[in-house]
This record gives sequence, C-alpha cells and structure tokens, in this order.
Amino acid sequence: MSAQKPTIVLVHGAFADSSSWNGVVERLQSHGYPVVAASNPLRGLAKDSEYVRQLVTSIDGPVVLAGHSYGGSVISNAAVGLDNVKALVFVAAFLPDEGESAVTLSGKFPGSTLGEALHPVPVTLPDGSQVTDLYIEKSKFHQQFAADVPEETTAVMAATQRPVADVALAEGASTPAWTDLPSWVLVATEDRNIPAQAQIFMAERAKATVVSVTASHAVSVSRPGDVARLINEAAQATG
Repeated sequence: MSAQKPTIVLVHGAFADSSSWNGVVERLQSHGYPVVAASNPLRGLAKDSEYVRQLVTSIDGPVVLAGHSYGGSVISNAAVGLDNVKALVFVAAFLPDEGESAVTLSGKFPGSTLGEALHPVPVTLPDGSQVTDLYIEKSKFHQQFAADVPEETTAVMAATQRPVADVALAEGASTPAWTDLPSWVLVATEDRNIPAQAQIFMAERAKATVVSVTASHAVSVSRPGDVARLINEAAQATG
C-alpha cells in the first residue's frame, strides 16, 4: 500500500493572488497531489501567518508548505510547531530569521527596483485603523514583476494584483520554521523584487536544497514546471 501523498499548500505573496499558482497546481494534481492554493490576506505578517496556520491545521495528513515572495515569510512563521508540516518550499521567496522583515532583507543586497515601482494607496480598514496599500504601477508591472511572461498575460496580472499593506512588509518575523524543517529554495536569477544574491544568502543560511532558474520574480507563472518539480522533490524526500 502506497504512503499517503501530502497535501501541497501554496501561499502567494504580494501583488499576486492564488491564480498565480495555476500552472503549478495543474502539474501537481496530474501527479496525484491534493492541492490548496491559499488566499493570503496580505494585511500583516502575524495575522497572515495565523490565517495560514489555521488552514493547515484543518488538513488531515501530511502537508508540504510552499510560499512565493512574501509568502515565504508567512509559511516560515505559520509552520512553527505544526507536526503535520513535513517540508517547506520557498519560491523566489523570503526566509527571514527572527526579527527580520521583507523590507530589510530585500535591501540587504543591491538589485531590487521594487521601491520605485510602487503606487501607495492610503486605506481605512473596517476596524477604523489606517494603513497604506501598496500596488505595483501597471505601466511598470511587466518589467518589474514578470519580465519573462507575455505582456498580454502580465496586463491581466497587473489589473488583478492584490495589494499588500505596507506594515506587512515591514513587520519582523517570529521564530522561523526553517530552523527545524527541511527546506527547498528556488532562486529566480532575474528577480527584480528580491535580488538573487539575497535569495542565495537566505537559502545558504537555512541549509536548504537550492535550485536556480533563469526567471523573473513571477517564476510560478513563467516556469511552473520547475516549481512543481521542486515541490515534488520535497514531498518525495520527506514522505
């Protein structure tokens, strides 16, 4: 009798939504994996991590957590102490240590041009608090986020992007799960959001298994086969 395949939980990052995983989902499902593409709230790191944590605890059986971009910070926080999480996969993502934020890590090495591409929108939340939502300007989205994706596709991605609250990117991480869980990292070498050098630094610090792909930040869209292969490798290695 074959072992139960883990459920793959995919967590998107800022300026994207769950549909950014569509090509990855199709490939994983074709290999028999149950898949959940979570809707990351993008409101604050602790809040977003708790949301994903509760989702994962609702799943019976083993789980492999994969996060893209800021979603990497979320899965690293969310997985702490969860016995059913067997592996972490970081896709052009942050692997923060305790106290580190996405802002500090993206600026640790030169190469990120995200700051100059952002469009801030002040908003009032239902509880009366105020934050600033960050979007990537539509005219800059293709080059900044997904330069290796056809422009007709990135036009739709830009229009449907999910904004991230500025406080989420500035919030420090809690104790990271990657210190205790086996981790895999896909480095996107042409990333203009998180410099490849920063991705490699975080991966080496976490003693992760690393694969480099010539791709933009939107590697789950442009290279879904490579992403799915790495997730499958992590699932098989920890199954």
